[in-house]
Amino acid sequence: HQVGAAVFLASALLDGALAIPSLYLWMAIGSGFALVFTEWLRHRQIFRELSGVGTGLKLVLLGLGLHGFLPMQTAVLLAFVLASIFAHAPKMVRHRLLF
Repeated sequence: HQVGAAVFLASALLDGALAIPSLYLWMAIGSGFALVFTEWLRHRQIFRELSGVGTGLKLVLLGLGLHGFLPMQTAVLLAFVLASIFAHAPKMVRHRLLF
């Protein structure tokens, strides 16, 4: 997942000068769905937890960037930073129920 996301980030930071090879794009999307699905199997309330809310926020940021509401560089970079923070947060923080 990190390789596909890193290629996506590099393409965004270089103003699209680096075209995203479809293999890496689908690698990021497919592995992202697989990661969320496996976490959902373990934590059925994932979308009420901090990690699930973070995933939703990352998707919203990417959507805002892709549709032109935010600069693409900013949206992708923020999503990448959020992903790093949520991935390295302690387990008790990541899986805390928010609502």
